[in-house]
Amino acid sequence: MNTTTTRGSLLAALACLLVGGSFTANSLLGDYPYAGGQFLRYALAFLLLVPFAGPGAWARLRTLGAGRWARLALLAAVGMVGFNLAVLAAERTAEPAVPGVFVGCAPVVVAVVVPLLDGRRPQRIVFSGALFVAVGAFTVQGWGRTDAAGIAFSVCALAGEVGFAVLAVPVLRPLGPRLLSTAVCGIAAVESALAGVLIDGSGWLRRPDAVETGALLWQAAVVTVVGFVCWYMGMQRIGAERATLFSGLIPVAAACTAPLVGTGSYGAAQAVGSALVCAGVAVGSGALPWRARRGRVPGGRQRASERSLERV
Repeated sequence: MNTTTTRGSLLAALACLLVGGSFTANSLLGDYPYAGGQFLRYALAFLLLVPFAGPGAWARLRTLGAGRWARLALLAAVGMVGFNLAVLAAERTAEPAVPGVFVGCAPVVVAVVVPLLDGRRPQRIVFSGALFVAVGAFTVQGWGRTDAAGIAFSVCALAGEVGFAVLAVPVLRPLGPRLLSTAVCGIAAVESALAGVLIDGSGWLRRPDAVETGALLWQAAVVTVVGFVCWYMGMQRIGAERATLFSGLIPVAAACTAPLVGTGSYGAAQAVGSALVCAGVAVGSGALPWRARRGRVPGGRQRASERSLERV
């Protein structure tokens, strides 16, 4: 891998490890109003990101057309607010492993959807790596206690994870990772507040206790500010298909951190699954030496894919 690909891979990996840790933090917010917690998370993240949005940020935002603003709103609704509400809802009746397994399947979906949107065939090596990642994610998490509602909300979480990558492609180039993260956090805060009023009425927001405050601060300052910027910087360098391979690290991180709060354990199955995930990421991203000999993923075609999606 060249320097750009290596940096992109490391950034995507770091972002997904942070998100994986947030699954455990979510389990500490089970009694907090869904939308109110997301409002606090994204509002704080927006305030933290504004100073780092970059020069000419507001001028760049003013040049966006209605279509791209609508895409930003959909990205925030599906990939952020919807994703987190789905995970929180799933964990009301399911163990954290269940949504983690579904989210671990996101690389397979993205490996198929992104090329089809661009009018080309999925790359076999990326799809193969994605299958390894999905199997590894399932092995790591197993199939914990759940019910029909837990499964349904876990499927919604999968859709949100896919949307978080796919919907961002056309707006990543004109905005850049920092401004894109700032904009969607501001939009997500507004959407969360509206959802809170509709779902919970006057009880949509309350003062969090000490444990809830710690979980929300972790999600806002670390998972959202650091994680989002790293994710989009990584995706900018290696493309949505390969970046999403690293989402297989989300259940690995969730399994590693769950014992810290007493919601799970890490044993032989988790170790084997982690190895499968790492193998899938290495194969699909081109990190293995033999990948280069079988033929490079044409970077020009990946960049052409992003340019064509910008016009959507």
